[in-house]
Amino acid sequence: MADKVIDASALAALAFAEPAADAVIDEIDGHRLHAPTLVVFELMNVAWKRAKKQPAAAALFVEALEVLEGLGLRFRGIDQGEVVRLGLATGLTAYDAAYLWLARALGMPLVTLDKKLGAHAKHI
Repeated sequence: MADKVIDASALAALAFAEPAADAVIDEIDGHRLHAPTLVVFELMNVAWKRAKKQPAAAALFVEALEVLEGLGLRFRGIDQGEVVRLGLATGLTAYDAAYLWLARALGMPLVTLDKKLGAHAKHI
């Protein structure tokens, strides 16, 4: 079984049944998935933003976070200094740089729906 790093944009598509979810499913099918621990906080923030916009559906957005549990994500630590340097070098936020750094450090492809991050990930 091959491994991939996955970011919050791809996981959000799955958790919240976004239009790109099918493409993400195709890309991760049969792979072990890795992510920095920050992905949990990013997804909670997505659920929070959606719940603020649609308070009546807040419980559904919180429930959607359970998708993470079924994926068997392997949470990985990152080198904070290296992530900051990578962010400065690429123009990525520290959040996005954390996914890119992890993919590079592990030598794995990165699954993302973020175009800017994806462009940098093509060089792995």
